[in-house]
Amino acid sequence: MSDVVLFDTSVLVDEARTGRHRGRIESVGGRVRMSSVVLAELLRGVTGPAEHRFLRNLARNHPILTPTQKNWLESGEILAKIRADQGSQPHKLRELHFDVLIALTARSHGARLITTSRKDFELISRYRQIKLEIW
Repeated sequence: MSDVVLFDTSVLVDEARTGRHRGRIESVGGRVRMSSVVLAELLRGVTGPAEHRFLRNLARNHPILTPTQKNWLESGEILAKIRADQGSQPHKLRELHFDVLIALTARSHGARLITTSRKDFELISRYRQIKLEIW
């Protein structure tokens, strides 16, 4: 399989905490890329040198995809539509913003986005079609 694969923060956090995704991550078909947004979220929660080394290795061993200007602007439009349609509160929109950026980055690269955050990414996929795989 030659497609591009992008892991959401949720998959990597679950793996770091429980190890439950290791086999699936290692056997995933496609070219694995990292999202700069995912790396930023992960770095925000680092608690020690081992975790920091792990994240540096991820960044060093996988090309990093970053949201474009178009992705940033489109994310605002999507969040405005979600607010209008769902009546979402500002704190929920802030929580969703990084997920929307991750989804749009994956979409821009034709990547399959793998996540464990079903509810948020299924909501986002109602506004933009993305290749979504939920574990």
